[in-house]
Amino acid sequence: MMRRLRNFWQRVSEGLEIRVLWTQFFSEAKESYGLYDREVDWDALKHESRFRRICKSCSALFWAMLLKLSPARRVFLLIALLLGLLSLPQGNGSQGSGHVSPLLPMAMLIFLLALELADRVIMKRDLEIAREIQHWLVPGTPPRVPGLDLAFSSKPANTVGGDYYDAFPLDPEQPPSEGNSVMLVVADVAGKSVPAALLMATFHASLRSVASAASSLTDIVARINRYCCAHNLEGRRFTTAFFAEYAPTTRALTYVRAGHNEPFLLRASGQFERLDAGDLPLGIDPSAPYRTTEITLAAGDLLLIYSDGLIEAVNMLEEDFGEQRVIDVLKIAHRETADETLQRLLRSVRAFTGQRRQYDDLTAFVVRGT
Repeated sequence: MMRRLRNFWQRVSEGLEIRVLWTQFFSEAKESYGLYDREVDWDALKHESRFRRICKSCSALFWAMLLKLSPARRVFLLIALLLGLLSLPQGNGSQGSGHVSPLLPMAMLIFLLALELADRVIMKRDLEIAREIQHWLVPGTPPRVPGLDLAFSSKPANTVGGDYYDAFPLDPEQPPSEGNSVMLVVADVAGKSVPAALLMATFHASLRSVASAASSLTDIVARINRYCCAHNLEGRRFTTAFFAEYAPTTRALTYVRAGHNEPFLLRASGQFERLDAGDLPLGIDPSAPYRTTEITLAAGDLLLIYSDGLIEAVNMLEEDFGEQRVIDVLKIAHRETADETLQRLLRSVRAFTGQRRQYDDLTAFVVRGT
């Protein structure tokens, strides 16, 4: 009997400790509460008495939850709740009105839960397919580039996300070589999940086609910006991006920062720099000018390009991972490969956030001069 109970608990909990399970549940509950909390006008309840404020808050949260269901399921839930009230014992200890068994409303609630779970499983399956397609759009392994060691990773907050990274030769017919420059890109579409993922896919398609036909890096960015402006969902979506063109012959890295986070550059000498020259995000002004800045990426230099999900990763104390922790990781990255530095950075983020649910898409692109 005890063995069966242990096997049952192992299957249900997947071997996680009680502390971890509780932390995970608390994090998920907090995230779910935020879904309903956003639909309640809390300011309108400030002037109510304490009792009325509690009653109206519960009512508003209940309606926010109820309206997430389809009309048929709303009615079904209300019937189950009514039967549940009728099944409650009376003041004299007798069974509820109408002799309703408490098992009936419980079975109805379980059935309703099963319907919602079925919808979630179907949606999850479709999202998994979308995730596979999204993985096809970005390189699985970094290309071999003379003078560079590359490593990258991207983790969406949900099944799919709006972060994008890429590394490809400007001449698609030739591998990266001393006569063929390489494009390095990290972009972040505003928002998360499916809408951002769809815009990310169109960004990928337009970038690849534009890069093969444009005459310069500024021309590439200007064309991509016009495309993003035409597909910004009436101004509701914009994209931050960092574009860089690396020339193996001169080790020159020419970049355009379109509203994106400032990359970290750790020189072989130990000096830290930020690539802070930048312009507007993409998708805001179709005529916005974009300027290039050139640096030299020497052997031993380390460049980290990232999305804001890295520095804004939050732990259980509501603290951000922050830029200083990134700097602390990079400071001891001498003689490491790009992948070793990347993995150590990701481990540091995971240790910091613990069981806290990921809030935003997280992408990190490490470039090491060799």
